Amino acid sequence: MRLTKFTDLALRCVMRLAVSRDDQPPLTTREVAQSMGVPHTHLAKAITRLQHLGVIEARRGQGGGLTLTGLGREASVGWLVRMLEGEAEVVACESDPPCPLHTACHLRRALRDAQNAFYSALDPLTVPELVAPPVHHILVGLTEHRPRHHHPKPS
Repeated sequence: MRLTKFTDLALRCVMRLAVSRDDQPPLTTREVAQSMGVPHTHLAKAITRLQHLGVIEARRGQGGGLTLTGLGREASVGWLVRMLEGEAEVVACESDPPCPLHTACHLRRALRDAQNAFYSALDPLTVPELVAPPVHHILVGLTEHRPRHHHPKPS
């Protein structure tokens, strides 16, 4: 199996947000995109999907930004991948035109079993486990988050 770029990007976003410090302002979509070297528009689509899943909370305006919800902090990677990838089968047996073997194909069943095994292997893995050291330090180092509205003190 291969994850879509969309799922890969969404997972990396969750990982980056999972190591954000509570004592600093939340990261913005633009900051996360820059830290990961991806287009802002691509990340924005992934964030929208993660919001709909209840994994990320996004606030606009001053003091806004992205934060993981409780669900996002403890989610199973298998669940996240299922939700992001959807329940589509590995092969499109019923496409146009449909495969003439689709009603009795052994390959289709084997691929469905393999797909289920793939997700099942990810089920025990959680977001905190994804970001455990040494990955934690690498993720934090992607951007040294600085306050956005820093005003120097007058002399």
